[in-house]
Amino acid sequence: MQEFIIPIAQSQNLRINQVETVLQLLGEGATIPFIARYRKDKTGALDEVQIGKIQDEANRLKEFHDRKAAIVKSISEQGKMTDALQAKLDEALTIAQLEDIYLPYKPKRKTKASVARENGLEPLSVLILEQKGNVDPATEAAAFINDKVLTADDALQGARDIIAEQINEDAEVRNAMRKLFEQKATMQSVLVKDKETEAAKYKDYFDFSEPVNKIPSHRTLAILRGFLEGFLRITIAPEEESAILLLEELKVKGNNASSEQVKKAVKDSYKRLLQPALETEWRTSLKQQADEEAINVFAENLRQLLLASPLGGKRLLAIDPGYRTGCKIVCLDEKGDLLKTGLIFIHEPGKLHDAEHNIRSLNEKYKPQAIAIGDGTAGRETEQFIKSLGLGLPVFLVNEDGASVYSASETAREEFPNEDITVRGAVSIGRRLMDPLAELVKIDPKSIGVGQYQHDVNQFRLKERLDQTVISCVNNVGVNLNTASKHLLSYVSGINSGIAENIVKHRSSIGRFTNRRQLREVTRLGDKAFEQCAGFLRLKESEHPLDASAVHPEAYGIVETMAKDLGVELRSLIGNEELIKKIDYKKYIGENFGEHTIKDILQELRKPGLDPRSEAQSFEFAAIFKIEDVSPGIVVPGVVTNITRFGAFVDIGVKQDGLVHVSEISHTYIADPSEKLKLNQQVQVKVLEVDIPRKRISLSIKQAEPGGAERPVGSRNFKQGIQPRKQEKDLSGMAMSDALSELKKKFKR
Repeated sequence: MQEFIIPIAQSQNLRINQVETVLQLLGEGATIPFIARYRKDKTGALDEVQIGKIQDEANRLKEFHDRKAAIVKSISEQGKMTDALQAKLDEALTIAQLEDIYLPYKPKRKTKASVARENGLEPLSVLILEQKGNVDPATEAAAFINDKVLTADDALQGARDIIAEQINEDAEVRNAMRKLFEQKATMQSVLVKDKETEAAKYKDYFDFSEPVNKIPSHRTLAILRGFLEGFLRITIAPEEESAILLLEELKVKGNNASSEQVKKAVKDSYKRLLQPALETEWRTSLKQQADEEAINVFAENLRQLLLASPLGGKRLLAIDPGYRTGCKIVCLDEKGDLLKTGLIFIHEPGKLHDAEHNIRSLNEKYKPQAIAIGDGTAGRETEQFIKSLGLGLPVFLVNEDGASVYSASETAREEFPNEDITVRGAVSIGRRLMDPLAELVKIDPKSIGVGQYQHDVNQFRLKERLDQTVISCVNNVGVNLNTASKHLLSYVSGINSGIAENIVKHRSSIGRFTNRRQLREVTRLGDKAFEQCAGFLRLKESEHPLDASAVHPEAYGIVETMAKDLGVELRSLIGNEELIKKIDYKKYIGENFGEHTIKDILQELRKPGLDPRSEAQSFEFAAIFKIEDVSPGIVVPGVVTNITRFGAFVDIGVKQDGLVHVSEISHTYIADPSEKLKLNQQVQVKVLEVDIPRKRISLSIKQAEPGGAERPVGSRNFKQGIQPRKQEKDLSGMAMSDALSELKKKFKR
C-alpha cells in the first residue's frame, strides 16, 4: 500500500501522513468508526467520509495495479514487451487506458482479420495502409489470389478486415473516439416491435434521446431496466458521420485508390468494431455512475431512517391492523419484551363493543404510555378507532415497511418461536417506535422501502455500502451492552456475528454485565476486538461511571487524573459543567492523548452517553382516508417517506404516497444543505393533480408555503413539522373534532 499513499493524498487533497496513518490503521484491523472517533490525533481529525474515501481509493488503485501486473505478465510471456510499450503502460492512469494498450496483444478467438492473416493478406494490408499514390490496390491484390482467396476483391476485403482491426486496436484512435463519445454521444431508446402493451410503463422511452453527459441516473436505470426486460432497444453513439469523419482525419493520408480502401476500412471498423465496443463501455460506465448515484441516495435515506427519532423505553400497546383477519395487538414493556397478545375486529359492527372492551382492559392492566399502529392496510381506520376511545395516550402511526419480512425471518422465529407471524409483526411495529435503529438492523435494508432502483444496481456494492451505513449509525448512537440483540451487537466496531452471539450467551450466564472489563471474558473477544468495540458499548448501571459514556477505557486514567486534580470524586465530575469549565485541557495533552482526544473527552463528560437522536413526536394527518378524498388545490400535512434524485415521496394518509417533483420542492431545501429535505420530516403539501386510475398523486411543497396555499384541510402539526397558519390550525381542530365525533357515533352504532 505504500505506493498508493502519494496518489491518494493528491487526489483527496490530504496530507501524506494522514493517508499513511489511515492505511496503517486499516491494515491493523481498525474499523472506520473507531478511527474516526478514537484516533483523531493520529489522522488529523478525519471524519468517516474522508476515511472511507481513502479506503475506496486504495482499493481502486490496488485493482489498477493488479490488472497492470497481469497485462505486463501476459505481454512478456508472448515475448512482445519492449521499453516503449512498458513506458506506455507506466503512463496509463486508468484501467480503460491499460486495456487499450493491451488490446493488440490480447489473446482472441478467430476474427475476420485473423482469418485474413492466415490467408497471407497482411502484406497487402500494409501496402494499402501506406496509401502511396503510385500503388493500384486492385492490381496488387491479384498477386494474393490462392485456393482460399478466390478473387482480387476477396483479397481486398481481407486486407480491409486487417486494417479495420488495427484501427480498432489503436490506443490513440480509441482515446479520440472516447472523447467524441463523451462530448457528443446520446443514449437513444426505441420500443421493440409489438411490445407496446407489455411495455406501457416505459412509454416515456419509446422514442427517446438524451446526451450521455447530461442524462440523470434515474433515467439511465429506467432505460436499462426496459432494455434488460426486452422492451427497449438501446443505442449509445454520436452522429455516425462525425465519428467516421474523425477516424478519416486520423487514418486517411491522401486522395488515391489506396486511401479509398482505407476509407472503406475506417467505416467498417467504426460500425462493426469501435461503435459496439464503445457503446458497451459507455453502457457499463453509465450503469456504474447511475448505480453509485442510486446507492448514495439509498444510503442517505437509510441513514436518516436508522437515525429516526426513538420514543425510548416506554410501555407500549402495538397494533398490526387488518380488515378481514382483524387487528393483532401486543403489549410490550419498557425493554420491548412481549407481555400479552390479543385480537380485535373493528370493521365488523357486531364486534366493535368487544374491541373497545379489550383495548380498555389492556390499557387498565398494562398501563401503556403510548400506542403504536402500523401504517399499512387499515392503519388510518384503526388509528381513528383508537382515538375515538379517548384513552388520553399519544398515538403513533409507524411505518411498517419490512415488518412482514422480519415476521417471516429466521431472526423472528428465533426471538418468538411460539408466536405466529402476526404477533411478530405487531411486536416489530412497537419496537420500531421505541428504537428504530435497534429494530431495523434485523431487516434487509432493501426491504425497508427507501431506495431508488435498488434491485437494478450492483448488489455487491449496494450491500457493501448499506452495511457501512448501518455500522456508522449503530456506532454513532452507541449500544446498550445489557439489552442489545445479537443483530445490533454484530454491527458494533470490532464485533462480528460470532462474537455478538458469544456476548449474548455470556450475558445470559452472568445475568448482566456490570462493567466493560467483563467483555474480556467473552469467548473470542480478544484485545484487538475489545479496543475496537469498548467505547461504543454503554452500561448505564456500571460499577464504573465512565462505562455509560463514549469515553474509551484507554482514557479512563486521564479522566480520573482530572477529577483528582480538581479534588472531587469521578462521579461528581461527570455532567458537572462548572467543574468541567475549570479544566485546562492543555495540561493533559501528551504523547498518547492529543488535543482532539482531550476535547472530545471533555465534551463527552458534559453529556455522557447522549443519544444524538431527538425524541419521537406524534403527528396527525388531515381528515382524508382514501385517494378519492383528495382533490387538486387542497393543502394537507404529510410525512416524507422516500427521497430520490427526481423528487420526494410524501405520505398524506391515503395509503398511496404522493410525489413532490424536484421542481416543486422549496428552493430553501435545494439551495441550503442545512435545510435539506429529510426522511420522516413533517411538511405541508399542496395537491396539484390526482390520477385515481393509476393511483398517482402529484404534490408541491413550494406552493404550500405561505402565499401559495389555497384550501387548507384539517390537520395538526407538531414540534418537528412546519407550523400551519392560524386559520389552518383552527380548521384543523374543527375538522378533526367533527371527524372523531362522527366516528364515535359510527362505532357505537
